[in-house]
Amino acid sequence: MTERIAVAMSGGVDSSTVAALLKEQGYDLIGLSMQLWNQRRINVDADGNPLPSRCCSLDDLYDARAVADLLGIPFYVLNFEEDFESRVVRPFVVSYLNGNTPSPCVACNSRMKFDTLVALARDVGATKVATGHYARVQFNPTTGRWELLKGRDLRKDQSYFLFELTQDQLACALFPLGELSKAETREIARRHGLPTAEKAESQEICFIPDGNYARFIERYLADAGGSVEGVPQSPVAPALVQLGLRRNLPQPGDIVTTDGRVLGRHAGTHRYTIGQRRGLGVHTGDGRPLYVVGIDAVSGRVIVGSEEDLPGKSLVAGRLNWIAVTSPTAPLRCAARIRYRHEEAPAVVYPQPDGTARVVFDTPQKAMTPGQAVVFYDGERVLGGGWILAQD
Repeated sequence: MTERIAVAMSGGVDSSTVAALLKEQGYDLIGLSMQLWNQRRINVDADGNPLPSRCCSLDDLYDARAVADLLGIPFYVLNFEEDFESRVVRPFVVSYLNGNTPSPCVACNSRMKFDTLVALARDVGATKVATGHYARVQFNPTTGRWELLKGRDLRKDQSYFLFELTQDQLACALFPLGELSKAETREIARRHGLPTAEKAESQEICFIPDGNYARFIERYLADAGGSVEGVPQSPVAPALVQLGLRRNLPQPGDIVTTDGRVLGRHAGTHRYTIGQRRGLGVHTGDGRPLYVVGIDAVSGRVIVGSEEDLPGKSLVAGRLNWIAVTSPTAPLRCAARIRYRHEEAPAVVYPQPDGTARVVFDTPQKAMTPGQAVVFYDGERVLGGGWILAQD
């Protein structure tokens, strides 16, 4: 019997090429697209027209269906808007309001694309879920564990976004583009005549196509019944009360220096992130550029300082997930990456009794931002990772 594989089709060139490659290899395919977010709900201009989006739009679903029709494979659109909002969008908003800078693409991969699609794939008799990620998976017979590896094209490597995948999810994951470069992917798409071959790739978070996080959060709270500056006041929606957002609704506050001097006011801590330089609107009078070096959501203070105030040598990470190794009990040397585009740096992970880990770098790292992921590597292998709780 021909092996059946479910292909997650986003409507982009990467997932379209995955479907074409697997079809060419003779697999029995089922194309699945996930309707995750209504772009007309919040992301609209002054005239009510949806902002241009390169991901998760109706046009993307149309493109995915066109590719499936061309390849002659069954195609289904699955509506997961409610799950996506509760498991990805709402936590994103909460994280920003708590003074953190979240990474929703990691949450989407682990909590939606694999957690949900793996279960659906099994229901329809598929053994694997294939996606367009630039990463690789292999089984290590010595350790008995599935391993996540970087993509061969390090410029496109997406292993950072996949560090939360479990052993069960990795066992079902298939990444056909892991050995390819983006240029090779597009050439394959052209060879198969795919309508997505020249399609531009998405750069921003899918539910915030214009990249304006602060405006999205304010509109989201207003849409949900929250109370924010500049929009009509209304009772806080029950869902927001359950999330503890009543006390965290955006409020003005002080912009202060590291020694407590007030330099100005801001319209909400959700408008700032650690390491930010532009748009602060304050200065110390000596001409030196200022950076956000801390955010205190409880007091509503945004703390600014010089570039020398940004680096730190250690952080605390929680919600750890280990892939290539079991949860370590002794210090573990690795290379750690604190943001997707950040260069890996030598570090030692010290497991803590409370289940967190202290990560100590050999050299100071700039802008270790709470809410971002820290991922641990051994060469091309992903050892595991976690979420930055604080700079230690």
